[in-house]
Amino acid sequence: MTITIEEKNKSRGGQTGDSASKKLEYIVRGSSDDETVEAFALENIPATYRGLVFQNIDVDPEWVDEDNDDGIWNITANYGVKPPTEVGESTFSFDTTGGTQHITQSLQTIARYAPPGKTAPDFKGAIGVTHDGVEGVDIPLPVFNFSIRRRIPVAQWSAAYAGILYSLTRTVNDAPFSVTIHGDTYTFDAGECLFLGATGDESSATEFVEVTYKFAASPNKTGITIGDITGIVKKGWHYLWVRYEDSEDTNAKTIVKKPVAAYVEKVIEEANLGQLGSI
Repeated sequence: MTITIEEKNKSRGGQTGDSASKKLEYIVRGSSDDETVEAFALENIPATYRGLVFQNIDVDPEWVDEDNDDGIWNITANYGVKPPTEVGESTFSFDTTGGTQHITQSLQTIARYAPPGKTAPDFKGAIGVTHDGVEGVDIPLPVFNFSIRRRIPVAQWSAAYAGILYSLTRTVNDAPFSVTIHGDTYTFDAGECLFLGATGDESSATEFVEVTYKFAASPNKTGITIGDITGIVKKGWHYLWVRYEDSEDTNAKTIVKKPVAAYVEKVIEEANLGQLGSI
């Protein structure tokens, strides 16, 4: 009897974040022996999936015919974040799904429509304009969330370092900041990398403290244009807002809300993230 393996349609469920995991689900046919099925599955499933490493498989018989050495088996391959195995080692996980941001200005007005004989007012990219103001819209925000887990030797851990973690939490890098994972270096220009804080645990061993550093990166931008305002420069975690005033649209013969000023605000403190040390 030939043994076959086929991935299920509902496969690849899981979660993201610090404890990211995935489940690849398969059907194996052609054997009544669980050891044979398990060995065949292990030979035919990937060792890694989307940056996660294989951990184990679940083997569940659906139908078995021992007389004819035949059967149908449900196989679930579990993948997860590999923890550091040695003191001083680091592991890396990331999430680019980002968040949301409320904006009042579009990148470009693609089209304007009005009834026959009428002209749609030109709001210079303002979104959701009403008589009283500009309502705007919530949009997905590109953010690179990532975590680094490291086992720090107990001899290197101190209350002073815990204080540094506390003082740097929710601050943005004031100079270029880099982290190196498995030989690859990730560098962020000043203003791009927000340190969200750290979590730690020393209960699992006496020779190290396991610390997870959490970051979020947002790119710096230049050459931003809002209506007739050009040349705007904004760092990743600065906040950009727009002031509007009433203006006459002579073509549409109506009063519109027009962007007349743009402001870039510093809303998060900057700090030297290099104080985190080698992570």
